[in-house]
Amino acid sequence: MDIPRDLLALVIYLIVLIGGLVRFKHKKFKYFSLWTGLFLVLYFCVLEIQNKTFFILIPLFFFLLFCYFYFKEKCRLRNGWLLNLFLISFMGYVALVTFSSISLIGIGILAILTLLLFLTVLFGLYAAIIFLIGNSFIVLRHESRRLPNLLTLILALAILALVILQTFGPKIFPGWAVILLSIPTTIAFYFFVVFWNFLSISLLYQINQPKYNQDFVIVLGAGLIDGRKVTPLLAKRIDRAIQFYRKQSEETSSPPQLLMSGGQGSNEKIPEAQAMREYALEQGIPAEDLLMETQSTNTLENMQFSKEIMDRKKPAGYHAIFTSNNYHIFRAGMYAQDVGLNIDGIGSKTARYYLPNAFLREFIAVALMNKHLHLIICGLITLGFVALSFVSYFFVR
Repeated sequence: MDIPRDLLALVIYLIVLIGGLVRFKHKKFKYFSLWTGLFLVLYFCVLEIQNKTFFILIPLFFFLLFCYFYFKEKCRLRNGWLLNLFLISFMGYVALVTFSSISLIGIGILAILTLLLFLTVLFGLYAAIIFLIGNSFIVLRHESRRLPNLLTLILALAILALVILQTFGPKIFPGWAVILLSIPTTIAFYFFVVFWNFLSISLLYQINQPKYNQDFVIVLGAGLIDGRKVTPLLAKRIDRAIQFYRKQSEETSSPPQLLMSGGQGSNEKIPEAQAMREYALEQGIPAEDLLMETQSTNTLENMQFSKEIMDRKKPAGYHAIFTSNNYHIFRAGMYAQDVGLNIDGIGSKTARYYLPNAFLREFIAVALMNKHLHLIICGLITLGFVALSFVSYFFVR
């Protein structure tokens, strides 16, 4: 173990980290992530040179592959798979290098990861059940008792049922039936992996920071109060667009146009876009910087009809972004890419207590976009365990 080398590396890391955090006060997380990642790459490259090995090329390959597809199309689920493949390969690489060269920093990283894994395996399910039930009560204190607001409670009860089933099932049922009990557990694990992939890329997308060179900012509509006033949720979307509008005006003296996108629902007296425009006017946005799209009835149509307006306004090309609630921007970005809009989204803040429920709702919506694939995989899982149960019942004594 080369302790002087590792201590020197840690000192350099901490000095640069502290200096950067002081300088970039408003971008602390982004700076911490970038510098920590760069430091680890440089550190392990030095170890590779000393050991005359090239194992780092494996995680580096997945990282470059992720970067290529992410910056090409940010709102694709495959980016989550590639990101997690990189993280898994990097952790495997850290373990390999740590044991082969006895790295102090590697041992520290492995110790933290091992502790987290141990705590997750030991307490993860029970902690998740307690958290989800607690969160559901908080949501119900603030929100109506509609199905979309009960998702965390439903998930907690489903996990609890699986735990009880797997704990007491083997003691009650014969072997062939116990095999069948593995079907819901395996399907649940499959959807957990899919959800983790979705959550990984959704959270990464939250730190997106578009350049201040936009021609348009699309504001996605939502329901109205009494059919004519913007809701607090919709007001936050508009406020986020106005914040970007004013910041770009300060930076470039060339503000973007705010494109309010939302049609008129059956219980609404005016189109959502009109109510949004009136709200923006009240906030001091000039009328000439406001556009309206009043035909859309869902997010896909928001993007499609907004694209048609922008194409007419600037046929030679343009830069655009969209705003919505932070939990919604990834799925909205998927719809944007589906209609040929390669644009980024910026999210308005959502009450923290509502985020678990909101991300679950978004995950369900995204999963339904690929429902045929999920049904096929669930069907194969079911058939596999039914076949094993059949063999166990007739041929195993």
